[in-house]
Amino acid sequence: MGTTLNDTPSAERTHIAFFGKMNSGKSSLMNALAGQEIAIVSKVSGTTTDPVKKPMEIHGIGPCVLVDTAGFDDESELGARRVEMTKRAAKQADVAVLVCDGQELENSTGNIEELLYKEKLWKEFLEKKDTPVVLVANKIDLCTDREGIAHRMEGQFQKKPLLVSALTKEGVGDLIKKLADEACAKEAERLITGNLLGEGDLALLVMPQDIQAPKGRLILPQVQTLRELLDKKCLAMCVTTDKLSQALGALKQPPKLIITDSQAFQAVYEQKPKESRLTSFSTLFAAYKGDIHYFVEGAKVIGALMEQDKVLIAECCTHAPLEEDIGRVKLPRLLRRRAGSGLAIEVVSGADFPQDLSLYRLVIQCGACMFNRKYVMARVGQAKEQHVPMTNYGVAIAYLNGILDQIAYD
Repeated sequence: MGTTLNDTPSAERTHIAFFGKMNSGKSSLMNALAGQEIAIVSKVSGTTTDPVKKPMEIHGIGPCVLVDTAGFDDESELGARRVEMTKRAAKQADVAVLVCDGQELENSTGNIEELLYKEKLWKEFLEKKDTPVVLVANKIDLCTDREGIAHRMEGQFQKKPLLVSALTKEGVGDLIKKLADEACAKEAERLITGNLLGEGDLALLVMPQDIQAPKGRLILPQVQTLRELLDKKCLAMCVTTDKLSQALGALKQPPKLIITDSQAFQAVYEQKPKESRLTSFSTLFAAYKGDIHYFVEGAKVIGALMEQDKVLIAECCTHAPLEEDIGRVKLPRLLRRRAGSGLAIEVVSGADFPQDLSLYRLVIQCGACMFNRKYVMARVGQAKEQHVPMTNYGVAIAYLNGILDQIAYD
């Protein structure tokens, strides 16, 4: 079977988000870029209320997620909430398209600085988050003084805008090219296994098939890691935990790297050959999606936790808690065994994440296979700004098992 669009997880796609005032044409421009109607378009202000996401495959950009957001000038009864959702979408944006209404700019007789005040604030907001901003003057088909519009915008933003018409598709090709350039320049390709393995190296994947593994399928981190190993021309062997000893006995030489579920760390560590390095899927994703060195330092706080402290556990998936759930059952049990039964632990899931982290002694993030790196790093940045230690499931469990110094991550 060939590769299909759905084979690329959303978290691995370039997230392109559209920002602008109500009726600036964000939704129309997003539809023009996609070549299909994926966002509702209307002359009624505030048609887009919550962020609208659409996974796409756009020639020149590749697998991406287009994100339409509510106008940041929404002053309706729910406007503040909608603007907050728009800010949340900004945390996931790998590239931002800041859309201005070219017709409004041409027809305005007022102060141009006041007219573009909110756009300038959002440009600064996005750039502080290290998000490349592509500046667009939309509705250019309705304008006669295009050069004047471009000159006005460049004077305010110190950046040349792209002149685009969502209606006639003029300039859409230039926008696609610019987005592709920004996406490629933003970050070189990252690898889940980094430099831990090269072509011809043997990796042994120990994958418990417990209650959290969907019947008949592997969980996403296992699938992505295995696919990368195949792409890197590594030798890959997969076993369940109970077959580890038999698998090692069948090998002529020890594997260079053993990758397992963090819950099986101790059992695998006790059996691994001394020549083999050990890591977990969660630890690999901590380095792939986040700041692994910050997470390692954060894990050391576990040793100083006391019963009066409070810990935040943040999981990306929104699911009904399972028996022996790692984030809601196993990890809290290990933490309380170390710090005391009175240790307060709060669990949030999905996009829920407190703005104020000062209440917590430690934040523990899951492997984040469902989030893109940009979103995870936004959380890391928030923790750093508020001086709150942060770690990840795999790193935390390695520490709790006393083998953190034996775990490979770079």
